[in-house]
Amino acid sequence: MVLSSNCSSSSPSKRIGPDSVDPAKSSKLLESVPRSNYTDVLNEFHPPKPGWYEELFAFVLNTATKSYEAEVARYKSEIFSSLRDKAQKIVEIGIGTGPNLSYYASNPDVEVVGIDPNQKMEKYARSSAESAGLPPSNFEFIHAVGEVIPLDDASVDAVVGTLVLCSVKDVSMTIQEIKRVLRPGGLYVFVEHVGAKEGKVLKFIQKILDPLQQTLADGCHLCRDTEGYISEAGFSRVELNTASLKKATFVNPHIYGVAYK
Repeated sequence: MVLSSNCSSSSPSKRIGPDSVDPAKSSKLLESVPRSNYTDVLNEFHPPKPGWYEELFAFVLNTATKSYEAEVARYKSEIFSSLRDKAQKIVEIGIGTGPNLSYYASNPDVEVVGIDPNQKMEKYARSSAESAGLPPSNFEFIHAVGEVIPLDDASVDAVVGTLVLCSVKDVSMTIQEIKRVLRPGGLYVFVEHVGAKEGKVLKFIQKILDPLQQTLADGCHLCRDTEGYISEAGFSRVELNTASLKKATFVNPHIYGVAYK
């Protein structure tokens, strides 16, 4: 789902744009496409970028986000504490270089599946998993997208996603996939940046910068109403908080919390 460059707000209950897809389509796609031949599905939602772009983007995320991670750490520590002793199998969508693994992968029995459409992230994510003390046999990286997660229904205890829904093509479909793979009572742990409120100077800046942000940051949108999408997705309970991060500049405000299936 691609929002218009003027960042107009939209109701999370409605589909936006010509690329919108029925959430039920994901399961049908999985039934017809084995994981070993997932390229067509992947490319539908995340058209391939040049190798140098993906490598550069992975390198930048691995080296230039340390100050941001230091500031957001207090919020991540709060929400990831909900996974302790409650989640043995975790899937992280948009795992990137793996900055979240240190919060929840210290349990030697935990199994983690990291999903990302950028294949170049794998080496960084595996390095982060090793640094977090996660045995290699307990970590799997899958080159995939959030809209079609190649895992069975009700197969994981928790889904982790931080700064992901800003970049996926279809927000609603991604959230429905999160719910699909979660077991009853499972947790969705999230941190996302959202669009500023209308009338704010920051919103005006976001509207101007949004097209450039999408180009430079692999499809990242500055103005999505991600809070609305999560709140209205049909989770049994959503615990959601708001924060503003100095290191994030115009990529504010942030929402963070836990949603329960």
